Amino acid sequence: MGALFIGLFFILIGWLVSARMKSKFKEYSQTHLAKDLTGAEIARLMLADNGIRDVQVVCVEGQLTDHYNPANKTVNLSHDVYHGRNAAATAVASHECGHAVQHATAYSMLQLRSAMVPIQNISASVLNFIFMAMVFGGFFAQSILPWGTAILIMIVCYGVFALFAVITLPVEFDASRRALAWVESRGIVTRQEHDMAKDALKWAAMTYVVAAIGAITTLIYYVMMYLGVDRD
Repeated sequence: MGALFIGLFFILIGWLVSARMKSKFKEYSQTHLAKDLTGAEIARLMLADNGIRDVQVVCVEGQLTDHYNPANKTVNLSHDVYHGRNAAATAVASHECGHAVQHATAYSMLQLRSAMVPIQNISASVLNFIFMAMVFGGFFAQSILPWGTAILIMIVCYGVFALFAVITLPVEFDASRRALAWVESRGIVTRQEHDMAKDALKWAAMTYVVAAIGAITTLIYYVMMYLGVDRD
Protein backbone atom coordinates (compact mmCIF):
# COMPACT_ATOMS: atom_id res chain seq x y z
CA MET A 1 0.00 0.00 0.00
CA GLY A 2 2.90 2.32 0.74
CA ALA A 3 4.34 1.86 -2.73
CA LEU A 4 0.90 2.39 -4.23
CA PHE A 5 0.46 5.64 -2.29
CA ILE A 6 3.87 6.91 -3.38
CA GLY A 7 3.12 5.99 -6.99
CA LEU A 8 -0.28 7.71 -6.97
CA PHE A 9 1.15 10.80 -5.29
CA PHE A 10 3.86 11.28 -7.89
CA ILE A 11 1.46 10.45 -10.72
CA LEU A 12 -0.71 13.33 -9.47
CA ILE A 13 2.27 15.70 -9.15
CA GLY A 14 3.51 14.63 -12.58
CA TRP A 15 0.06 15.25 -14.07
CA LEU A 16 -0.07 18.74 -12.56
CA VAL A 17 3.40 19.62 -13.84
CA SER A 18 2.60 18.16 -17.26
CA ALA A 19 -0.64 20.16 -17.40
CA ARG A 20 1.26 23.32 -16.54
CA MET A 21 3.86 22.55 -19.20
CA LYS A 22 1.18 22.00 -21.85
CA SER A 23 -0.49 25.24 -20.82
CA LYS A 24 2.79 27.12 -21.23
CA PHE A 25 3.47 25.58 -24.63
CA LYS A 26 -0.06 26.44 -25.76
CA GLU A 27 0.37 30.03 -24.57
CA TYR A 28 3.74 30.48 -26.25
CA SER A 29 2.48 28.87 -29.44
CA GLN A 30 0.38 32.00 -29.94
CA THR A 31 3.45 34.22 -30.28
CA HIS A 32 4.56 34.35 -33.90
CA LEU A 33 8.33 34.29 -34.24
CA ALA A 34 9.79 37.60 -35.45
CA LYS A 35 12.23 35.69 -37.69
CA ASP A 36 9.29 33.77 -39.23
CA LEU A 37 11.15 30.44 -39.15
CA THR A 38 9.50 27.05 -38.66
CA GLY A 39 10.71 24.58 -36.07
CA ALA A 40 12.09 22.41 -38.86
CA GLU A 41 14.05 25.30 -40.35
CA ILE A 42 15.45 26.23 -36.95
CA ALA A 43 16.47 22.62 -36.31
CA ARG A 44 18.29 22.31 -39.62
CA LEU A 45 20.01 25.65 -39.08
CA MET A 46 21.21 24.68 -35.60
CA LEU A 47 22.51 21.35 -36.85
CA ALA A 48 24.36 23.05 -39.70
CA ASP A 49 25.89 25.66 -37.37
CA ASN A 50 27.26 22.82 -35.25
CA GLY A 51 28.72 21.02 -38.26
CA ILE A 52 26.22 18.15 -38.02
CA ARG A 53 25.28 16.94 -41.51
CA ASP A 54 24.30 13.33 -40.92
CA VAL A 55 21.16 14.01 -38.85
CA GLN A 56 17.74 14.28 -40.48
CA VAL A 57 14.86 16.41 -39.25
CA VAL A 58 11.55 14.58 -39.66
CA CYS A 59 7.91 15.18 -38.77
CA VAL A 60 6.15 12.63 -36.52
CA GLU A 61 2.59 12.13 -35.34
CA GLY A 62 1.29 13.17 -31.94
CA GLN A 63 1.56 16.12 -29.59
CA LEU A 64 4.78 16.77 -27.64
CA THR A 65 6.22 13.57 -29.11
CA ASP A 66 9.40 15.40 -30.04
CA HIS A 67 12.66 13.53 -29.45
CA TYR A 68 16.12 12.86 -30.79
CA ASN A 69 16.86 9.27 -31.83
CA PRO A 70 20.59 8.54 -31.65
CA ALA A 71 20.11 5.10 -33.23
CA ASN A 72 19.10 6.44 -36.65
CA LYS A 73 20.27 10.04 -36.09
CA THR A 74 16.94 11.79 -36.52
CA VAL A 75 15.46 14.83 -34.84
CA ASN A 76 11.77 13.92 -34.63
CA LEU A 77 9.43 16.89 -34.34
CA SER A 78 5.67 16.77 -33.84
CA HIS A 79 3.50 18.42 -36.50
CA ASP A 80 2.92 21.61 -34.46
CA VAL A 81 6.63 22.02 -33.77
CA TYR A 82 7.81 21.03 -37.25
CA HIS A 83 5.57 23.59 -38.94
CA GLY A 84 5.23 26.04 -36.05
CA ARG A 85 6.61 29.57 -36.32
CA ASN A 86 6.47 30.51 -32.66
CA ALA A 87 8.46 30.61 -29.43
CA ALA A 88 7.26 27.18 -28.27
CA ALA A 89 8.27 25.47 -31.51
CA THR A 90 11.64 27.24 -31.36
CA ALA A 91 12.22 25.97 -27.82
CA VAL A 92 11.38 22.35 -28.62
CA ALA A 93 13.19 22.16 -31.95
CA SER A 94 16.41 23.68 -30.62
CA HIS A 95 16.25 21.52 -27.47
CA GLU A 96 16.05 18.30 -29.49
CA CYS A 97 18.93 19.52 -31.63
CA GLY A 98 20.78 20.09 -28.36
CA HIS A 99 20.64 16.31 -27.88
CA ALA A 100 22.01 15.83 -31.40
CA VAL A 101 24.91 18.14 -30.53
CA GLN A 102 25.49 16.12 -27.34
CA HIS A 103 25.64 12.96 -29.42
CA ALA A 104 28.00 14.47 -31.97
CA THR A 105 30.36 15.75 -29.26
CA ALA A 106 30.21 12.50 -27.23
CA TYR A 107 28.66 14.17 -24.18
CA SER A 108 29.49 11.76 -21.36
CA MET A 109 26.14 11.87 -19.55
CA LEU A 110 24.23 11.13 -22.76
CA GLN A 111 26.53 8.20 -23.45
CA LEU A 112 25.98 6.90 -19.92
CA ARG A 113 22.20 7.22 -20.23
CA SER A 114 22.22 5.42 -23.58
CA ALA A 115 24.31 2.61 -22.09
CA MET A 116 21.80 2.23 -19.27
CA VAL A 117 18.75 1.81 -21.53
CA PRO A 118 19.10 -1.99 -21.99
CA ILE A 119 19.82 -2.39 -18.25
CA GLN A 120 16.67 -0.44 -17.43
CA ASN A 121 14.64 -2.59 -19.83
CA ILE A 122 15.93 -5.77 -18.18
CA SER A 123 15.10 -4.34 -14.74
CA ALA A 124 11.55 -3.58 -15.88
CA SER A 125 11.12 -7.14 -17.14
CA VAL A 126 12.40 -8.56 -13.84
CA LEU A 127 10.03 -6.36 -11.85
CA ASN A 128 7.08 -7.42 -14.00
CA PHE A 129 7.96 -11.07 -13.40
CA ILE A 130 8.17 -10.57 -9.64
CA PHE A 131 4.88 -8.67 -9.47
CA MET A 132 3.14 -11.32 -11.58
CA ALA A 133 4.55 -14.07 -9.35
CA MET A 134 3.33 -12.26 -6.23
CA VAL A 135 -0.15 -11.68 -7.62
CA PHE A 136 -0.78 -15.08 -9.18
CA GLY A 137 1.72 -17.27 -7.33
CA GLY A 138 0.70 -16.31 -3.82
CA PHE A 139 2.21 -18.39 -1.06
CA PHE A 140 3.66 -20.81 -3.61
CA ALA A 141 5.84 -18.01 -5.04
CA GLN A 142 6.94 -17.07 -1.53
CA SER A 143 8.24 -20.60 -0.91
CA ILE A 144 10.42 -20.34 -4.01
CA LEU A 145 11.39 -16.67 -3.66
CA PRO A 146 11.35 -15.42 -0.03
CA TRP A 147 10.00 -11.91 0.53
CA GLY A 148 13.38 -10.64 1.66
CA THR A 149 15.06 -11.85 -1.52
CA ALA A 150 12.23 -10.53 -3.70
CA ILE A 151 12.43 -7.09 -2.10
CA LEU A 152 16.22 -7.07 -2.47
CA ILE A 153 15.85 -7.75 -6.19
CA MET A 154 13.25 -4.98 -6.39
CA ILE A 155 15.67 -2.60 -4.68
CA VAL A 156 18.30 -3.34 -7.32
CA CYS A 157 15.75 -2.73 -10.11
CA TYR A 158 14.44 0.49 -8.59
CA GLY A 159 18.04 1.53 -8.02
CA VAL A 160 18.56 1.27 -11.77
CA PHE A 161 15.41 3.34 -12.38
CA ALA A 162 16.52 6.00 -9.90
CA LEU A 163 20.03 6.20 -11.36
CA PHE A 164 18.64 6.48 -14.89
CA ALA A 165 16.26 9.26 -13.80
CA VAL A 166 19.05 11.18 -12.07
CA ILE A 167 21.41 10.84 -15.05
CA THR A 168 18.61 12.11 -17.31
CA LEU A 169 18.51 15.46 -15.48
CA PRO A 170 21.91 16.85 -16.60
CA VAL A 171 21.25 15.50 -20.10
CA GLU A 172 18.01 17.45 -20.37
CA PHE A 173 19.27 20.61 -18.67
CA ASP A 174 22.39 20.65 -20.83
CA ALA A 175 20.34 20.27 -24.04
CA SER A 176 18.19 23.23 -23.00
CA ARG A 177 21.28 25.28 -22.13
CA ARG A 178 22.79 24.60 -25.56
CA ALA A 179 19.49 25.43 -27.26
CA LEU A 180 18.92 28.74 -25.47
CA ALA A 181 22.53 29.84 -25.95
CA TRP A 182 22.36 29.11 -29.67
CA VAL A 183 19.00 30.79 -30.41
CA GLU A 184 20.21 33.89 -28.57
CA SER A 185 23.68 34.08 -30.15
CA ARG A 186 22.26 33.37 -33.61
CA GLY A 187 19.64 36.11 -33.21
CA ILE A 188 16.79 33.67 -33.80
CA VAL A 189 14.65 35.16 -31.03
CA THR A 190 13.92 38.53 -29.49
CA ARG A 191 14.39 39.03 -25.74
CA GLN A 192 10.69 38.35 -25.13
CA GLU A 193 10.75 35.21 -27.29
CA HIS A 194 13.91 34.02 -25.52
CA ASP A 195 12.21 34.37 -22.14
CA MET A 196 9.21 32.41 -23.42
CA ALA A 197 11.41 29.64 -24.79
CA LYS A 198 13.34 29.49 -21.52
CA ASP A 199 10.16 29.26 -19.47
CA ALA A 200 8.72 26.54 -21.71
CA LEU A 201 11.89 24.46 -21.39
CA LYS A 202 11.94 24.99 -17.63
CA TRP A 203 8.51 23.39 -17.26
CA ALA A 204 9.49 20.57 -19.59
CA ALA A 205 12.54 19.92 -17.38
CA MET A 206 10.33 19.87 -14.29
CA THR A 207 8.65 16.69 -15.54
CA TYR A 208 12.04 14.97 -15.37
CA VAL A 209 12.71 16.40 -11.91
CA VAL A 210 9.42 14.98 -10.62
CA ALA A 211 10.21 11.60 -12.19
CA ALA A 212 13.64 11.54 -10.53
CA ILE A 213 12.26 12.44 -7.09
CA GLY A 214 9.55 9.79 -7.48
CA ALA A 215 12.09 7.12 -8.45
CA ILE A 216 14.36 7.97 -5.51
CA THR A 217 11.44 8.02 -3.07
CA THR A 218 10.24 4.61 -4.26
CA LEU A 219 13.76 3.22 -3.92
CA ILE A 220 14.02 4.53 -0.34
CA TYR A 221 10.62 2.99 0.48
CA TYR A 222 11.73 -0.48 -0.63
CA VAL A 223 15.06 -0.13 1.19
CA MET A 224 13.16 0.64 4.40
CA MET A 225 10.85 -2.28 3.72
CA TYR A 226 13.81 -4.61 3.23
CA LEU A 227 15.41 -3.46 6.46
CA GLY A 228 12.13 -4.18 8.24
CA VAL A 229 11.88 -7.65 6.74
CA ASP A 230 15.54 -8.33 7.53
CA ARG A 231 15.05 -7.38 11.18
CA ASP A 232 12.01 -9.64 11.40
